[in-house]
Amino acid sequence: MQQSAVPELAHTRTRPIHWVATAAALAGVVALSSVVRPEPATAVQPAPGSHGRPAAAPPSTTGVDFPLDCGPVKAVVAKKATGDLDGDDRPETVAVVHCDAPMGTPPDGVYVLTRGADGHTARVVATLVQPGERLTVTEFRIHERAVSATLLGYSSDAVPSCCPDTRTPATWRWNGNAFLRSTPAGAHSV
Repeated sequence: MQQSAVPELAHTRTRPIHWVATAAALAGVVALSSVVRPEPATAVQPAPGSHGRPAAAPPSTTGVDFPLDCGPVKAVVAKKATGDLDGDDRPETVAVVHCDAPMGTPPDGVYVLTRGADGHTARVVATLVQPGERLTVTEFRIHERAVSATLLGYSSDAVPSCCPDTRTPATWRWNGNAFLRSTPAGAHSV
């Protein structure tokens, strides 16, 4: 066996002080990492047509005063969807809202929300379906800058509120001044 040319190293045997020093160093790194955090990532992939601007957050339905008379019960947001409906690179929120009735099928209202002048609070800018129309909204979504839904309704006042007997698909698109509703030909079914 050949002898090493290097003298025996002082740290080849561990002693309790080495373990204490290692534990203290590790504890220091963990403590420091919980205090010092990196900045959150800010890189955003621009959406098509956004011209490199980061996307704005969509308006929230919380605290919005919907034009719906519910009497002693509250208005409930049953469904909502967000998307840029007018091409301004800022998303709108479309909400399906009805009264929180204890019985029956309360009619839905469909409202378009945008950010208010302060940039934070949301406000209703359009009504797509009035609750007075006695419609229930199903299959609701935003796709390609259009709002689409299936509207369940009644062929006459004699039909009970529990049992809608008509089904009509509808689509709303912004034309620069207002939301225009279109219904495919022959789509109204009973």
